[in-house]
Amino acid sequence: MFYIVTGGSASGKSEYAESLAISSDARQRFYIATMKPWDEEGRRRIQKHRAMRAGKGFETLEIYGRCADLSVVHKDSAVLLECLSNLTANVFYDPIYADKDLAQMITEDILDLKKRVKDLIMVTNEIFSDGITYDPETTCYMQILGQVNQNLAREADRVIEVVYGIPVEIKIPGVKMS
Repeated sequence: MFYIVTGGSASGKSEYAESLAISSDARQRFYIATMKPWDEEGRRRIQKHRAMRAGKGFETLEIYGRCADLSVVHKDSAVLLECLSNLTANVFYDPIYADKDLAQMITEDILDLKKRVKDLIMVTNEIFSDGITYDPETTCYMQILGQVNQNLAREADRVIEVVYGIPVEIKIPGVKMS
Protein backbone atom coordinates (compact mmCIF):
# COMPACT_ATOMS: atom_id res chain seq x y z
CA MET A 1 0.00 0.00 0.00
CA PHE A 2 1.07 3.54 -0.70
CA TYR A 3 -0.26 6.13 1.74
CA ILE A 4 0.14 9.89 1.62
CA VAL A 5 -0.52 11.69 4.88
CA THR A 6 -0.81 15.46 4.72
CA GLY A 7 -1.85 18.26 7.01
CA GLY A 8 -0.82 21.59 8.43
CA SER A 9 1.82 22.25 11.02
CA ALA A 10 1.21 20.41 14.32
CA SER A 11 -1.91 18.74 12.86
CA GLY A 12 -1.03 15.26 14.13
CA LYS A 13 0.02 13.93 10.73
CA SER A 14 3.33 12.47 11.97
CA GLU A 15 1.68 10.54 14.78
CA TYR A 16 -0.99 9.24 12.40
CA ALA A 17 1.61 8.22 9.79
CA GLU A 18 3.58 6.36 12.47
CA SER A 19 0.43 4.48 13.46
CA LEU A 20 0.00 3.36 9.85
CA ALA A 21 3.58 2.13 9.69
CA ILE A 22 3.27 0.32 13.02
CA SER A 23 0.05 -1.39 11.91
CA SER A 24 1.77 -2.81 8.82
CA ASP A 25 2.46 -6.52 8.94
CA ALA A 26 5.80 -5.95 7.19
CA ARG A 27 8.77 -7.72 8.75
CA GLN A 28 10.87 -4.55 9.15
CA ARG A 29 10.09 -0.83 9.60
CA PHE A 30 12.26 1.98 8.30
CA TYR A 31 11.89 5.66 9.13
CA ILE A 32 13.40 7.92 6.48
CA ALA A 33 14.16 11.20 8.24
CA THR A 34 14.67 14.05 5.77
CA MET A 35 15.02 17.13 7.97
CA LYS A 36 18.52 18.59 8.04
CA PRO A 37 19.43 19.94 11.47
CA TRP A 38 20.32 23.48 10.34
CA ASP A 39 19.86 25.19 13.70
CA GLU A 40 18.86 24.66 17.32
CA GLU A 41 15.13 24.73 16.53
CA GLY A 42 15.66 22.05 13.89
CA ARG A 43 17.64 19.92 16.32
CA ARG A 44 14.83 20.21 18.89
CA ARG A 45 12.23 19.12 16.31
CA ILE A 46 14.39 16.15 15.32
CA GLN A 47 14.77 15.15 18.99
CA LYS A 48 10.99 15.43 19.47
CA HIS A 49 10.35 13.12 16.51
CA ARG A 50 13.01 10.64 17.69
CA ALA A 51 11.36 10.54 21.11
CA MET A 52 7.94 10.00 19.50
CA ARG A 53 9.13 6.89 17.67
CA ALA A 54 11.41 5.47 20.38
CA GLY A 55 10.63 1.83 21.10
CA LYS A 56 8.35 1.49 18.06
CA GLY A 57 10.68 -0.75 16.07
CA PHE A 58 11.89 1.72 13.44
CA GLU A 59 15.34 1.69 11.91
CA THR A 60 16.07 5.35 11.17
CA LEU A 61 17.74 6.33 7.91
CA GLU A 62 18.72 9.98 7.56
CA ILE A 63 18.34 10.89 3.89
CA TYR A 64 18.72 14.54 2.89
CA GLY A 65 18.65 14.13 -0.87
CA ARG A 66 17.63 11.48 -3.33
CA CYS A 67 16.23 8.26 -1.94
CA ALA A 68 16.68 6.27 -5.13
CA ASP A 69 19.77 4.45 -3.88
CA LEU A 70 18.34 3.00 -0.67
CA SER A 71 19.61 -0.55 -0.84
CA VAL A 72 18.62 -1.59 2.70
CA VAL A 73 14.84 -1.51 2.11
CA HIS A 74 13.21 -4.65 0.78
CA LYS A 75 9.88 -6.13 -0.29
CA ASP A 76 8.89 -7.06 3.25
CA SER A 77 9.43 -3.62 4.78
CA ALA A 78 7.25 -0.70 5.72
CA VAL A 79 8.85 2.67 5.06
CA LEU A 80 7.74 5.92 6.64
CA LEU A 81 9.17 8.91 4.75
CA GLU A 82 9.02 12.03 6.96
CA CYS A 83 8.70 14.29 5.07
CA LEU A 84 8.41 15.06 1.38
CA SER A 85 8.39 18.82 2.03
CA ASN A 86 11.84 18.68 3.64
CA LEU A 87 13.17 16.29 1.01
CA THR A 88 11.98 18.61 -1.76
CA ALA A 89 13.55 21.64 -0.07
CA ASN A 90 16.85 19.78 0.39
CA VAL A 91 16.99 18.91 -3.31
CA PHE A 92 15.68 22.33 -4.40
CA TYR A 93 18.47 24.17 -2.59
CA ASP A 94 21.25 21.72 -3.52
CA PRO A 95 23.17 23.17 -6.50
CA ILE A 96 24.02 19.67 -7.75
CA TYR A 97 20.41 19.37 -9.00
CA ALA A 98 20.13 22.89 -10.49
CA ASP A 99 19.63 21.72 -14.07
CA LYS A 100 17.21 18.87 -13.26
CA ASP A 101 13.44 18.62 -13.58
CA LEU A 102 13.05 18.34 -9.81
CA ALA A 103 9.34 17.45 -9.75
CA GLN A 104 9.92 14.58 -12.16
CA MET A 105 13.09 13.39 -10.42
CA ILE A 106 11.53 13.37 -6.94
CA THR A 107 8.36 11.71 -8.23
CA GLU A 108 10.35 8.95 -9.94
CA ASP A 109 12.49 8.39 -6.82
CA ILE A 110 9.42 7.97 -4.58
CA LEU A 111 7.61 5.72 -7.07
CA ASP A 112 10.73 3.56 -7.38
CA LEU A 113 10.86 3.29 -3.59
CA LYS A 114 7.17 2.34 -3.56
CA LYS A 115 7.86 -0.58 -5.93
CA ARG A 116 10.58 -1.95 -3.65
CA VAL A 117 8.66 -2.07 -0.35
CA LYS A 118 5.47 -3.59 1.02
CA ASP A 119 4.08 -0.37 2.49
CA LEU A 120 5.18 3.20 1.89
CA ILE A 121 3.77 5.89 4.13
CA MET A 122 4.78 9.38 3.04
CA VAL A 123 4.18 12.55 5.02
CA THR A 124 3.90 15.91 3.27
CA ASN A 125 2.90 19.34 4.49
CA GLU A 126 -0.12 21.37 3.46
CA ILE A 127 1.57 24.74 2.85
CA PHE A 128 -0.63 26.15 0.14
CA SER A 129 -3.61 27.63 2.00
CA ASP A 130 -2.16 30.50 3.97
CA GLY A 131 -2.85 33.17 1.34
CA ILE A 132 0.58 34.74 1.76
CA THR A 133 2.49 35.99 -1.28
CA TYR A 134 6.03 34.65 -1.19
CA ASP A 135 9.24 35.63 -2.94
CA PRO A 136 9.85 34.01 -6.37
CA GLU A 137 12.29 31.40 -5.04
CA THR A 138 9.89 30.18 -2.35
CA THR A 139 7.03 30.23 -4.87
CA CYS A 140 9.10 28.05 -7.21
CA TYR A 141 9.77 25.57 -4.37
CA MET A 142 6.06 25.50 -3.53
CA GLN A 143 5.15 24.85 -7.18
CA ILE A 144 7.57 21.91 -7.33
CA LEU A 145 6.24 20.46 -4.07
CA GLY A 146 2.67 20.93 -5.29
CA GLN A 147 3.44 19.11 -8.54
CA VAL A 148 5.13 16.23 -6.72
CA ASN A 149 2.20 15.98 -4.29
CA GLN A 150 -0.22 15.80 -7.24
CA ASN A 151 1.89 13.27 -9.14
CA LEU A 152 2.16 10.99 -6.12
CA ALA A 153 -1.48 11.39 -5.05
CA ARG A 154 -2.51 9.98 -8.43
CA GLU A 155 -0.47 6.86 -7.68
CA ALA A 156 -1.29 6.51 -3.98
CA ASP A 157 -3.75 3.93 -2.68
CA ARG A 158 -4.86 6.28 0.09
CA VAL A 159 -4.49 10.00 0.73
CA ILE A 160 -5.34 11.20 4.22
CA GLU A 161 -5.40 14.76 5.51
CA VAL A 162 -5.03 15.09 9.25
CA VAL A 163 -7.00 18.04 10.59
CA TYR A 164 -6.76 18.83 14.32
CA GLY A 165 -5.61 15.25 14.93
CA ILE A 166 -8.52 13.78 12.96
CA PRO A 167 -7.66 11.76 9.83
CA VAL A 168 -9.90 12.67 6.89
CA GLU A 169 -9.85 10.26 3.95
CA ILE A 170 -9.24 12.18 0.70
CA LYS A 171 -8.66 9.19 -1.57
CA ILE A 172 -10.24 5.81 -0.94
CA PRO A 173 -8.42 2.54 -1.74
CA GLY A 174 -9.08 1.25 -5.24
CA VAL A 175 -10.32 4.60 -6.58
CA LYS A 176 -7.95 6.19 -9.13
CA MET A 177 -7.81 9.95 -9.58
CA SER A 178 -8.21 11.16 -13.13
